[in-house]
Amino acid sequence: MSNKIRIKLQSYDQQLLDKSVNKIIKAVQSTGVVVSGPIPLPTKKSIYTVLRGPTIDKKARDQFEQRNHKRLLDLHSTTPKTIDNLMKTEISSAIKVNIKV
Repeated sequence: MSNKIRIKLQSYDQQLLDKSVNKIIKAVQSTGVVVSGPIPLPTKKSIYTVLRGPTIDKKARDQFEQRNHKRLLDLHSTTPKTIDNLMKTEISSAIKVNIKV
């Protein structure tokens, strides 16, 4: 079994992401694992420009912005109990989780 687990979390909602990171840290620290992070990764910002009307007012446009927030956690000296606690932790479906062992 590997001694290091890397968890990468992504979400459009920053507050929900921070709450989920705190849940994971609390669940994992009870097993005595050393946690590095959460490390905030660069936020990806996408801007979309849309015409307001389909025929007239070519100059009338709306702009929408979408931000993708990311966090990184490194777990060192993990045990099988750590993995069990990670699997039992409930995380919102609005968060994308990547786990690398």
